Amino acid sequence: MNKRLLWLLTFIFLTAGTFAEAQQPKKIPRIGFVTGSGEPNNPEPNVEAFRQGLQSLGYIEGKNIFVEYRYPEGKLDRIPSLVAELVQLKVDVFVSPSLSAILAAKQATKTIPIVMLINGNPVELGIIDSLARPGGNITGITRFNRELSGKRLELFKEVAPGISHVGVLIEAAETTGSGGALEVYEAAARGLKIRLTALKVSGPNPDLEGAFRDAAKRRVNGLITARAGLLFRYRKKSLTLP
Repeated sequence: MNKRLLWLLTFIFLTAGTFAEAQQPKKIPRIGFVTGSGEPNNPEPNVEAFRQGLQSLGYIEGKNIFVEYRYPEGKLDRIPSLVAELVQLKVDVFVSPSLSAILAAKQATKTIPIVMLINGNPVELGIIDSLARPGGNITGITRFNRELSGKRLELFKEVAPGISHVGVLIEAAETTGSGGALEVYEAAARGLKIRLTALKVSGPNPDLEGAFRDAAKRRVNGLITARAGLLFRYRKKSLTLP
């Protein structure tokens, strides 16, 4: 099981572990989970890891825990309404690996515990006040993957000194907004004199073959895949494409 998801589950039950005791004995705790991608019949890997983590801790869905899953199904503009729906259901704790969902939950509730599993600095992203004293009702885990963007390009340059044009395979939604994945790569590329080209895809069925054809047409001589929910779901297919 994804170790980060196991830590996430630990946070959930440390954060909201007392709510079951505070409720009536027969009340079953309810978790609201908004995914970053996927759909009910084909959920993202985080969902299965989350379920396995619950089971490893002795929580069986429908028996001693309920999980309300919500899927944007490739339509990120649906996320605020999905979050609002879970808030109206009065879930005991809200969980998501989606930055958009965490930000929406922060606006929607000040009382329901929110557990995040995201990339990036949560202070810079406006989620918490500080790492030492987050404040509010948000906790969880963050991965500073984007801070390693410059190092990835440095390694690229070290392995292939002649590289000059790198394509960044990225989810279209990630190319907008301050601090996005593409923006971080661009800052690092300038110092290394590497030209970047965004190869944008969008869900729910991204045209990866089209993105690779676009890379060839633009004479890209290196490729990096930005980590995002949609692309993570298709990581094996990306590796097998020419």
